[in-house]
Amino acid sequence: MMMKGAMSGNMGAVSEPSDDGKMLNLNVKIDKTQCYARNESAQYPMSNLFIGDTRLGCKSDADDQLILHVAFQEFVKVREIKLDEFNRGLHPDLHPSVVKIYVNRSNMGFEDADDIDPTQIINLTAADLKEDAKPISLKFVKFQRVRSITLFVEDSMGGDVSALGGLKFFGRPVATTNMADFKKQEG
Repeated sequence: MMMKGAMSGNMGAVSEPSDDGKMLNLNVKIDKTQCYARNESAQYPMSNLFIGDTRLGCKSDADDQLILHVAFQEFVKVREIKLDEFNRGLHPDLHPSVVKIYVNRSNMGFEDADDIDPTQIINLTAADLKEDAKPISLKFVKFQRVRSITLFVEDSMGGDVSALGGLKFFGRPVATTNMADFKKQEG
């Protein structure tokens, strides 16, 4: 009888996360060198979204539209996303109201956001962005093999710019084969 994750003969072992039903914070899997933002304020860049202080956050610059491209180090399955309000909600008009999500799209610009159908559209309320609010569930079947996610903040809740205080992704890494585990065949 074969144990889970074990392989017989000279096959490599499959690196598979234990399936305990718990989701992981996928922010540790983000490849920050491949992330970018379009129309971000120089004073409030995208990198602030991942440090845990909503007072810093990320703001759009010229208008309320903002593109955030998040790349992962490996393929992941994303089940939920958590968007936090900027600066503890002191400026509710800056909260995003409509966020379009695109999977595995590189180098997206604002023109592309109009031409390409999003993977999912999220209509947000102020309550969705509260620090103690539950993460937003995604259409899990459409987020099974994700290498990057692009968020297009289409509109704010009335402000001239949009702002987010934090961004987290929850899910699991996709099981992969570790090529180092393959053994050289003798004979």
